[in-house]
Amino acid sequence: MLPLVTQRRARVRRLLIGAPLPSSAHEGQLLRKRMALPIFASDPLSSVAYAPQELLLILAAGGTALVAFTPLVATAVVTLLIVVVVSTRQLVRAYPSGGGDYEVAARNLGERAGLVVASALLIDYVLTVAVSVASGVDNIISALPGLHEWRVEIALACVAALVAINLRGVAEASKVFAIPTYLFIGSVLVMIVVGGVRDLTGSLPVAESARYAEHGAQLSQAAMVLVLLRAFASGCSALTGVEAIANGVQAFRRPKVRNAQLTLVAMGSVAITLFVGVTYLMLRTHVHYVADPCSLSGITSCDTYVQRSVIAQVASATLGGDRSVGFYVVQATTALVLLLAANTAFNGFPLLGAVLGRARYAPKAMLARGDRLVFSNGVLILGTAAGLLLLATDASLTVLIQLYIIGVFVSFTLGQTGMVVHWTRRAELLSRHGRATRGVHARRVVNVIGAAATSVVLVIVTVTKFTHGAWLVFLLMPVLWFLMLKVNRYYAAVEVQIAPDGSTRFGSSGDHAIVLVHTLHKPALKAIDYALAAEHASLEAVHVATSRSGARALRAQWEEMGMAVPLTILESPYRDVSTPLIEHIKSHRDEHGSEVVSVYAPHYVYGHWWEGLLHNRKLGRIEKRLALCPGVAVVLVPWLLDSTQALFERQPRPLVGLERRGVSGLPPVRRNSP
Repeated sequence: MLPLVTQRRARVRRLLIGAPLPSSAHEGQLLRKRMALPIFASDPLSSVAYAPQELLLILAAGGTALVAFTPLVATAVVTLLIVVVVSTRQLVRAYPSGGGDYEVAARNLGERAGLVVASALLIDYVLTVAVSVASGVDNIISALPGLHEWRVEIALACVAALVAINLRGVAEASKVFAIPTYLFIGSVLVMIVVGGVRDLTGSLPVAESARYAEHGAQLSQAAMVLVLLRAFASGCSALTGVEAIANGVQAFRRPKVRNAQLTLVAMGSVAITLFVGVTYLMLRTHVHYVADPCSLSGITSCDTYVQRSVIAQVASATLGGDRSVGFYVVQATTALVLLLAANTAFNGFPLLGAVLGRARYAPKAMLARGDRLVFSNGVLILGTAAGLLLLATDASLTVLIQLYIIGVFVSFTLGQTGMVVHWTRRAELLSRHGRATRGVHARRVVNVIGAAATSVVLVIVTVTKFTHGAWLVFLLMPVLWFLMLKVNRYYAAVEVQIAPDGSTRFGSSGDHAIVLVHTLHKPALKAIDYALAAEHASLEAVHVATSRSGARALRAQWEEMGMAVPLTILESPYRDVSTPLIEHIKSHRDEHGSEVVSVYAPHYVYGHWWEGLLHNRKLGRIEKRLALCPGVAVVLVPWLLDSTQALFERQPRPLVGLERRGVSGLPPVRRNSP
């Protein structure tokens, strides 16, 4: 029978993340292309809800004159997206193991370059969750302005829900995300088509903010160029998430590489279509979106004015107003897909963490699969980090977007540079064997273009965002890089320490057992019985006397019961149990040679948490001290108190993990039996 507390915990776990899956079910958790698209592409697809908005936000600082440059900036963003998709497609083919830009950089540019990519990506995944959730909450508030005061609470609740969904497994998550993602794509496409038709027929209304005028600042030519570059940098947020497919090739069903490449192309095509369509309607409906709504002339009370998101204004103008069904469908699906876009990071972060754990740059716990065969520790770490970031920034999209995309362009640049080195080495190898290299050179050209484009954008993003908060990313990246390097060096040092060699010998001779006795009660007798059954070469009971009267009473009781085991009493004038015991063991080993010493100690098992507060916790401290003594092993002998009876009253469910081993339950326990 299993404890009742364990039953309750198992029920809660089943409710939250579902029943455990056997390792043999791993293939069933892999993704088909139609399910992989919402899992991996929800981030770049949903970025059309905030990338045009952030682009317009920056250009609005220069007034109408700079807003006129929106098509030019949007064209540059789309061109870059095409370059990145094409070059990443080659990366997927060359390195399908799931390491993505990290693996490419590490193999071709060296360990330190690989860690730069890893630190950049890990930070960017955290920002992806924070930005996606903050943008999703913005769209919820655009439809329901009364929820504005609950922005942070809604954001944190969304992160918690995403963690729970992802802990249920990749296949389960894809089912949850598929419908909202495809509904979002469909609703935005309908909005674009309807808006385009209405524009051609001359019946397209203007947005609600079109009646307000922007007061653009008087900018010099140099300042105008800087603003245009900042707008381009913000618009490049549409590229985030593209790298997730390269990092998650192993999550696809066979043929993995082909399915990943097709999903990447589909994602890029849909993302470009939606980005261009929303930007077009944003301009044709004359949407105004500024950092400070009070700067818009015509607003009577800016304190009560809630500036709605760009996509909300476009949907309202295009689909019949903010009370139309179409408006609410677009807003609902946009909010959902933005919240679920964080799943791109929830898939990529744990996979990258596992790759780093396998290479010993991250704790080995990152390799552990949970009950649903996901890297659950990575999911929990990502959720916690994103929640703290949302809390620190009050879930402000404007603040978070300034920290965004730095990491992804660092990884793009180093990844594409690594691919250039890869193709160069490949061409040299083929040349030595007299084989054709034309195809390799063509692929190298693609990656040269990708490396050049992303490196230029990285410089632009860094220059334009550094003073607006991006400096924090550049501060955290070296810290994370240093920690990963130290973790790797630690594991390497431990491996050297524990590796067997030709001179490895411990030279233990002899076998001595010690039973710790505080008073002569049943738990102590059971411990003595265990020690006797083990048939050690020598055995003694040891009592550390913190009071002389207690020691005399124990000695008298020991002799009265005729105990055959000799009793040793150690004086402890300072009431410390560990030090006299350790000194006794040391002196015994000095006298009898390097014996193996087994220390038996009775251990109470109780049924209620509060009982732990009523029992002395000295045994735990003794155990930690003895662990530092060479040649000493501690044996805990359990004694079940009567309160544990309640834990065995009901027929239990199996412990978590037992089902995976084919065990349906445990046999009844004989309390306090040997």
